[in-house]
Amino acid sequence: MSAQAGPGLPDFLIIGPPKAGTTAPHAALAQHPQLYLSPVKEPKFFMCDGPPCAQQGPGDAHSVREWIWERDRYEALFASAPAGALKGESTPFYLWDRNAHRRMSTLIPHVKLVAVLRDPVDRAYSNWTHLWCDGLEPEERFMQACMAEPERVAQGWAPIWRYLELGRYGEQLEDLFRWFPRTQVHILRYRDLVDEHDRSLDGICEFLGVDTGLVSEAPLENVSTWVAPTPVNQALRAVVRAGAGVGRRFPPQVWRRASAPVLATLQRRPGNRPELSSQDRRDLAVRFADDVRRLERLTGDSYEDWLASPGRGTYSVRRS
Repeated sequence: MSAQAGPGLPDFLIIGPPKAGTTAPHAALAQHPQLYLSPVKEPKFFMCDGPPCAQQGPGDAHSVREWIWERDRYEALFASAPAGALKGESTPFYLWDRNAHRRMSTLIPHVKLVAVLRDPVDRAYSNWTHLWCDGLEPEERFMQACMAEPERVAQGWAPIWRYLELGRYGEQLEDLFRWFPRTQVHILRYRDLVDEHDRSLDGICEFLGVDTGLVSEAPLENVSTWVAPTPVNQALRAVVRAGAGVGRRFPPQVWRRASAPVLATLQRRPGNRPELSSQDRRDLAVRFADDVRRLERLTGDSYEDWLASPGRGTYSVRRS
């Protein structure tokens, strides 16, 4: 088994980007008797040097107050780990956040990192869908939301709103490899996690130095119910965003309880998410082409399918 980190600190991190399927390996690996996954997913500890800054997007004020930035609270996440178990947590934004790379290298230089990468266009569309169906995304056209990204960044919206920037894995890994040797990073493709999930999970276990063949089920990722842009739903979505603005004065759990009935009504009629048009997919693929080539140079693997693919669907659709 691999050497362990100091008491209270993780031995491995699952660093995804968001909406790339990190929930599945987190839940699956938590069943392994030689591993311990933090009961709180996405604590975001390494994104902080102190209390996180206020963020200005819809619902951001509540999310940022749930970040675990105090070291004693972070170490408490691993207090129940069995003796000898390797400890881990999952925070997708660690891949994107260059400052997190530096902090991880300083505090846990021997940590092992599992990076799950998904077609950046599919990932961006899934990210937008998630926020749209939660009533928080004000732009009903995905491409317009992508084009609004620079303005939102300038206004201080949280990282989750960076639909395009979060998918530039070549740039992110290039910086990560400045701080960590390539041997400490295991890159896993989302498509392999879905299509060959047993082998993918065993690959992670082998990388971590624990027994293989002990976990064989990767639970489905979080999937939002599609919310059509009807007049009634648009009104409900406006209520959600207004409530998020008022609710920033209250603890996050209070706002979430108060907004639950509105969200339940908003998501009352399950629907199928519309397919991204071929033209929109091509237009976005062009934006990622330079970074995909950088990723290929870094890894020695081909990601050509990301530039030509019609899209491969969500985790649940492809497993159905």
